[in-house]
Formats: sequence, structure tokens, C-alpha cells
Amino acid sequence: MISKKNIEKLENSAVKLSVSVEKEESRKEYDALLNKYSKSVQIKGFRKGKVPTSILEKRFGDSLKQEAASNLLEKAFKEAVEDIEEKPLGIASPELVGELDFNPENEFSFEVKYDVFPEVKLGEYRGLEISEPKVSILKKHKDAELEKIQEQNSVVVDKENKTIATKNIVTMDYAEVDENDNVIEDTKREDFVFTVGTGYNYYKLDDDVVKMKVDQEKIIEKTYPEDFEIKELAGTTKKLKVKIKAVKEKQLPALDDELAQDVSEEFNTLDDLKASIEKKLNDQVEQRVENIKTDNLLMKIVENSELTIPQSMINAELDNRWRSFMQQSRMTEENIEMFLQLQGQTKDSLKETWTPEAINTVKAQILLEKILDQENIEVSESDIEDEIKTQSEMYNMPADELKETFEKNGMMEYLKKDIKTKKLIKDLLSSSKITKSEKVDYSDFMMGKY
Repeated sequence: MISKKNIEKLENSAVKLSVSVEKEESRKEYDALLNKYSKSVQIKGFRKGKVPTSILEKRFGDSLKQEAASNLLEKAFKEAVEDIEEKPLGIASPELVGELDFNPENEFSFEVKYDVFPEVKLGEYRGLEISEPKVSILKKHKDAELEKIQEQNSVVVDKENKTIATKNIVTMDYAEVDENDNVIEDTKREDFVFTVGTGYNYYKLDDDVVKMKVDQEKIIEKTYPEDFEIKELAGTTKKLKVKIKAVKEKQLPALDDELAQDVSEEFNTLDDLKASIEKKLNDQVEQRVENIKTDNLLMKIVENSELTIPQSMINAELDNRWRSFMQQSRMTEENIEMFLQLQGQTKDSLKETWTPEAINTVKAQILLEKILDQENIEVSESDIEDEIKTQSEMYNMPADELKETFEKNGMMEYLKKDIKTKKLIKDLLSSSKITKSEKVDYSDFMMGKY
């Protein structure tokens, strides 16, 4: 079928494939279509299956040529890539270069661009110097966790003096008013509930309602700065009519043994609860530090290596991040985009901010695969049993039931690959020189500020 083909390497791990198909194939494909449609098409004045090919060509010639070209391109492309190293990645369709020009009497030629797996020049990956944060867990951090537990076990009651203070839960009606203090109907909101001090209200009225009382009504005038977080309010002055309908407060339980026992049957005393909190904070720090060490190791390997990631791989990673973002937000895509719009962002602008990290992530994945190919890492039955046990505890599921799930769903090879990767990372970290950074506060650390 193919008379000649040529591969030209392009930037960003892409290639251009040029293919020519023998002219006999052009005629053969075109005649096959004529034959097919002459038997099935219905044209007024002719019986089905008896339409002359000359009539078909006159009526549908351009469409027949387009279909023949499309069919030939698909067949020839499949044949052309069978015996070449530069195979398409398969995560994005090849892009046609120029227009298709088909004539059943001539050779059929086309050019397509597509992404290929990047060439990799693996750099040094053992004995690297990487840093890890040194995290300070202080009494204030443990006390903050205790306060959260108090909050979770609190009860909400009507406030006796009915006067608003920070942290009170307020129910109010509000609306914008015009220069004559007349309510603007489409801005009315009734029985709106929020906790003062959280900022979880559109007009940010937290400070303005402090010291107001139940049944009190007043007009608040607010001027918003040019760089205000809500674009529609930025640089504007609004008059808002507010009426307080209810003020509630949380009553916190005492920090004692009874609270500890209410939290869990595991605890008999407050000291048991405090010990559990301390362990939880230490475990969180240890896991996060381990993740950071791994990320720093992978970024060092990326820096030491040479590879260019094709755009289709970057796009696939960005799409994965967007899907994860939607799952974590538990909102529809439409609602997320509306939320982003309020912040002056779009889906595309958000993806743009993710792009540098996405590129490094894809590079790290490719380089890890390369290292796994070079290293002789064995996975024993004991390794598999240990990993299944770990995951069964994580998901609160019997180990034998989890193992059966892996086997039934054909996921055992995936599990083994995951174990190999973990063993490789552990091995590479053990060969690395770990340096401690300056101390960082636990709260800042958990918020990514380090």
C-alpha cells in the first residue's frame, strides 16, 4: 500500500510523518465506495441497486473523495507506524498537516504530526543531597487540637444578652438599598446564617454586625478596595440594610476525663486523649516530611536528567488534576467555574498555574520508570502480604477480602509495581545525604508555608 514514508523530528517530543500511498490503492478505495453506494443509495428515477456510477459521481463525487481519503489515511497511518520506533503516544489524536488532496488516478499523500515518548537521558540518581524540614510541635498546637475537639462536642444555645460578638452564630436578613434607602429586591436574602469572624458572607459584614442585638435593624455603608477579593464588589460603595433575627453561641464542654470518654471508648482519661493527639500530630509530620523528602529527591533527579515532555502528556496530567480538584471540592464543574469567576480566575488560568508542577510530575514519573528498568528490584510474597495488611488497616477492610479484590480485578501487577516503586524510593533515600532545614512552625508546615 505505502510507496514511501518519512519521519521528521520536531520540538517537544513530536514528529511529522509523511506518507505516500500507491495510486492503485487510490483507485481501489474509490471504486470500492462507488460499488458500495451504488447498491444501497436511493435516487429518484432509479431502482435501488441500479444507480449508474456516473450519476453517483455527479451527485456525490466530492463526498466520495473525502471518504476515500479518510479511509486511506486511517489504513496507511496504521501500516506506517507498525515498524517504526516513533510510535504515537495514543493520548491525543494525530494532527493533519495541510489539506487532504485525493484523486483516484494519482498517488495519495498526507502528513500528520503526533507526540511520541520522549528521549530520556537519565542523570545521577544515587547519593544525592536533599533537604527535609525540621518541624516544631509546641504546646499551643496540641492545645489547638483540644480546642477543635471541644468545638466538635459543643452545643449551640441562644445567647442570653442577645448581643453579637466574634464567634457567635448569627441569623439575619439583609439587602442592598438605593440612595433613598429603598430595598433593591433582587439583592434580598432572608434567614442567612453565618459565624461572625469567619468571613463566610458575600458582603463581609463580620465587623459591622458586632455589638448589634436581636431585632435591631440598621443600614451599613461599606466601601470596598479596588483589589477586593470579590470582583463585583471591588472599588464600589454599597449600602446594606441588615436586621438581626437570632444570636447563638457555642457552649464548650470542660476539658476533663468525661470529655475524653465521650470522644472515644479508647480513652479513660484526659491524659489518654492528649497522648493520642500528640501521636497524631507526630504521625502527620512524619508522613508529610517523608513526602517532601521524596518530592525533593525526584526534583533532584529531574534536574540531573534531560527530557522534553510532549504537550499531550502535560495536558493529560492537567486534566487529571482538574478531575481531582472537582472530586475534592464536591462541586459540579459549572459551580467550580462560577466560584473561580468570583475570584477573577478561569479553568484555563488555573491550569496554567498548575503547568510547571505538572511538567515536573510527568518528568519524575518517566524517570522513575527508567530507573525501575535499570534496577533489579524483587517483590516477594512477604512484601505483598505486608502491603495488603497496611492497606487493609488504612481502609478498615479485612486483609483476605482486600487481597481477593485485587486478584478479581486484575490489580496484582499494579500492586507489585507500587511496591517496587516504594522500595526504590526507600533505597534511593537511604543512599542520599539528608540535610535539615531551619525549624518551621507546625501550623505553617501543615499549610505548606515552609
